[in-house]
Amino acid sequence: MNYQKELEKIITVLEKEHKTPRLLLHSCCAPCSSYVLEYLSQYFRITVFYYNPNIYPESEYSKRIVEQQRLIDEMPVKHPVSFAAGPYESARFYETVRGMEREKEGGERCTRCYELRLREAAVLARDGKYDYFTTTLSISPLKKAEKLNEIGVRLGKEYGVSYLPSDFKKKNGYKRSIELSAEHRLYRQDYCGCVYSYEEARQRRMDKN
Repeated sequence: MNYQKELEKIITVLEKEHKTPRLLLHSCCAPCSSYVLEYLSQYFRITVFYYNPNIYPESEYSKRIVEQQRLIDEMPVKHPVSFAAGPYESARFYETVRGMEREKEGGERCTRCYELRLREAAVLARDGKYDYFTTTLSISPLKKAEKLNEIGVRLGKEYGVSYLPSDFKKKNGYKRSIELSAEHRLYRQDYCGCVYSYEEARQRRMDKN
């Protein structure tokens, strides 16, 4: 399925009906959210939900959340963007991926991490009576849009809130996020976030040197 085309179909209907729905947007970091906010804020009233208990160490978590808030304050958008922070529940992340510590990035460990974060977003979207929820994660070339959308749609049905299909890397979305990151001087990390991706990135640096 082409998730970008599915998203465009929804946007076309919204424009015809002159609607601006409320969207809860789970964000993994400011750089990944930059293009997504530029794009979706034309059509939705967005609340950025920062819930990433996978991030290691806690100082990295703090750095990313500050950058996320700064971007929201600086970025020109058509419809106002608000911010909501989830708790830093690192113990919950480690319990979720227990037994999969040695898996390579992109495997089942990552899938469980996606679901952990999307589930929290679905709960908040339901409780806050949002029209849609989605995540910025699909903008990364390393993330599988099919898996993310599969999880999102399933959780949307479970909690009774619509999941907005997406593959934000399409139409040069990832390239645009790099441009916006440079414009706003955003901190760009060199690993996904968890201790396991941190160690993999550290090993790559050592191998390169």
